[in-house]
Amino acid sequence: MPPKTEDTLTHYLKRNPKQNKSYAHIKEVPDSKKAVLHYKLLKKLDNYYLLEVVLETGRHHQIRSQFSAIGSSIKGDLKYGSDRSNPDGSIHLHAKKLTLIHPVQKEEITIEAPTPEDSVWDACN
Repeated sequence: MPPKTEDTLTHYLKRNPKQNKSYAHIKEVPDSKKAVLHYKLLKKLDNYYLLEVVLETGRHHQIRSQFSAIGSSIKGDLKYGSDRSNPDGSIHLHAKKLTLIHPVQKEEITIEAPTPEDSVWDACN
């Protein structure tokens, strides 16, 4: 569980291409990029928590590294601190809704995707 039920996280991410991993720092470090996200708790399960995350920036492994930095790794995410992997090697991170401006038409486009079929995702619905 994150320390707060709702918060804004601001870190400076430094990417390590050899490890394909980003490290979150509280203060700016050389070659880092500012990363900001907002989250709120939507649901508590017995062992897991459903969070809604809104990105202000879009950095390499941003959600994974920022939540790891506050001690709240994503289910199945061994790279960023989860205790065990999911049986299929996936992590429980899902882009439910993506909104962007079309590069040519300059109109807002929203794409929505259902959650995967899985017992944990099913318990969140």
